[in-house]
Amino acid sequence: QLQLAESGGGLVQAGDTLRLSCAVSGFAKEHGAMAWFRQAPGKEREAVASINRGRIFYGNSSKGRFTISRASAAQNTIFLQMNSLLPEDSAIYYCAAARYLDYSDWLNPVYYDDWGQGTQVTVSS
Repeated sequence: QLQLAESGGGLVQAGDTLRLSCAVSGFAKEHGAMAWFRQAPGKEREAVASINRGRIFYGNSSKGRFTISRASAAQNTIFLQMNSLLPEDSAIYYCAAARYLDYSDWLNPVYYDDWGQGTQVTVSS
C-alpha cells in the first residue's frame, strides 16, 4: 500500500499561483496512474489532472491553468502547478494512485486505490 502526503496548500488571492506536492512512499511501478482530485464543501470529489502510463489528462476546470508533473528521478513526487487561481478553485486537494487505470476511467475516484489526507487551498476574491 502506498503512503501519499500532500503539501503546498494555503490561502492566496485570486490570480495567484500555488504549487502542490504529493510525496509518495512505497512507490512501485505497478501504480501506473497518479492524479489530483479536489472537493469543495457540499460538492462531489472532482478530478483535476492525471498522469497515466505516459499520458496526461486535465479536467475542464483546470485545463490551461494547471499543470501536473512527476519528478523524473525516482518518480516519487507528483506536482500540481496552479496558475491564475480563482475563488472557485477553493477546495481540499487530494493526491491519488491507481495500480491500473483505463484512460477513460481517470475521472472517477472509485478506480483509485490509495489516497492522501488532502491539503486545503483557499482563494480569496
